Formats: sequence, C-alpha cells, structure tokens
Amino acid sequence: MAGEDKQTGDKQTMKTRTLKTRLGRQITFSELGFGSAPLGNMMRVLSEEDCRATVQAALDSGVSYFDTAPQYGHGLSEMRLGAVLSQQPRDGFLLSTKIGRLLKPCAADEVDSGIFMDVPAVNIEFDYSYDGVMQSLEDSHRRLGMEQIDIVYIHDVDRFTHGSAEASEQRIQEVMAGGYRALDELRQAGTVRAIGAGVNNWETCQRLTELGQFDCFLLAGRYTLLEQAALDSFLPICQRDGIGIVLGGPYNSGILATGPVAGAKYNYQDAPPHILDRVKSIETLCRSHGVALADAALRFPLCHPAVVSVIPGGQNVDEVVRNRKMMDRQIPPSLWSDLKTEGLLHADAPVPAVP
Repeated sequence: MAGEDKQTGDKQTMKTRTLKTRLGRQITFSELGFGSAPLGNMMRVLSEEDCRATVQAALDSGVSYFDTAPQYGHGLSEMRLGAVLSQQPRDGFLLSTKIGRLLKPCAADEVDSGIFMDVPAVNIEFDYSYDGVMQSLEDSHRRLGMEQIDIVYIHDVDRFTHGSAEASEQRIQEVMAGGYRALDELRQAGTVRAIGAGVNNWETCQRLTELGQFDCFLLAGRYTLLEQAALDSFLPICQRDGIGIVLGGPYNSGILATGPVAGAKYNYQDAPPHILDRVKSIETLCRSHGVALADAALRFPLCHPAVVSVIPGGQNVDEVVRNRKMMDRQIPPSLWSDLKTEGLLHADAPVPAVP
C-alpha cells in the first residue's frame, strides 16, 4: 500500500508516495502529479515555448510523476512532454502513457480532433488487440523520444467513452483477450514497471480487477470532494489488493475549482442545478473554516491510503505554481468532520482525525 516519504534535491521538496507492484517493484509518485492533456491543445492552442515552460515549472516545483496519452492532441502531448523530459536524468521522474488508440495519418481537412485544436494530421482508431498495444507503445516511444515508459494504462474502456455499459464490456473483453496479454508480457520482462487502466468511472476499474492483475488505476473525477461512491466497494478492493489510485480530475472538470458560478463545468458539461446546489453548500462550509474550495478539493483524495497521486493538469506556468502552493496549505481536520456531519461527505471517507 502507499507509503509516504520526501523527495529531496535542488528542486522544491515534494511529498511522495510509494507503491509496491504485483511483482514487488517499488514505484514512487509525487503526491502532486502532472496531467499533460492541456499540452495537446485541449480547448485552446498553446505555443511550444509555453508548453516547455509549463513542464519545466512542474519539474522545478518538485513534481516527478507525469502522465500523457496518444489521444491528447493526437500525439502532440507526448511530443511536447518528451521534448522536455528526454533532457532530464531518467531516474528523476515517473512516466505513464496509455494504449487503446492508434493514430492513423489522414488529410489535414479530414482530422476529427474533438476538444483538441490544431493537431497533427492523424485520426484515432480504437485498437485494444495484442498487436495494437505493441504498435501503440512503439509509436509512443518514438513521439516521447525515450526508451523507458514506467506505467502503461489501458485507456477508456468505459461507458463514458463508448456510450453504454454493453459497449464498455465489449471493449473490456477485447483488451483482456489481447492487449492485456501484451501488457503483462512487457511487465514480466521489465520493459514496463507497472500496468493499469485510465478510465472515467470506478465501476470499470472494479470490473477489471475481476479479470486481471493490475498495479494501479488512473481514475478521472470519480473520487472527489463531490463524489465518493467508490468507497462502497471499489476502493476497499484496492486497499485489500494493494492497488494504487492516481486521481485525475480532482475538480470534476472545473466546478470544484471555480465554485458554482454561471457556466461552471461538471463532467465537461454545464453543471446541472443539483450539482450547483451541492457545491454551493460545500463551498459555504469550506469558507466558514477559512479554506478555499479548490484547496479542499485538491487535498481530499490524498486522504485515502490507496491514492498515490493527484493530477489536476496545469495549462500554464501560473497554474502549475498555484497547484504546488495549494499542496502546502493547511486544511483543518474539523472541516472534514463538519462536512460529514452535514451529509456533504461520505461517512466512511478517510480523513485526518480531529485532535
């Protein structure tokens, strides 16, 4: 299970957590990680200079865990992240990417890039087969400009991506029949240090624990200050089996950072009234304790012993610096207990005890 120690050196100090994998390897995560989807021009175009400065700011702040994926900017994120990390000592950071999407060349006017802007002329093809995984990783190594990738996640075999529970199950069966075998072989050979899945709902993670031996999961937005249903069954399984959780999207796509303002986003869409009302109640209680909503949201997932890192995703240097400062702010234990008393936090959510 995750432990805590300190990262030292010339850079800022960052608390770390260590995960022991299925094969007994020790993997160390900085508590604050860096999610690099924004480097893929997510929602807005970023310059190469700004991307390099953002990654460097994360390194300088003590972040040592970086996550990317072929999907992010159709390879752009991997290329931009690799351009900086490939110049760093390889033992100074932990790197994860994902499989499940191959990038196929196409005409510039045929690119379907979704939320990513100004991307390379390639389109995405889902492929969870054995050969597809091997090809995906070969391509990722090339884009990153690095020989070693520490963690590989199966990407988006969930209903959020594929539209239904039935479609999700079909993708799960596809990957377990081929791609999982490829990942397990690479793990056994030491080519990768750990394997897992990066998805948008905890039920998919729980289903995968029934079918394979996974080291960690990157769970986006489903164990947050707003949502804790994963405590009922999934997170206890992780504790029992020593599975680490990287918590992406701690702000539930934005609303836990902005508060319940007009146009606040929840799950990448405008937040519905009941979510706005709940966040308003949480924010009011946070303010009564002198705590900013975003500070509480960033810190809450790390109260759980299975969580090894939280990755909010900084879009620029200022956001990276802000996230780093937030990690040092003190959260009074009484806030967590009052949230439970008011029914705004799951009664079983692990939190620091009130002295």
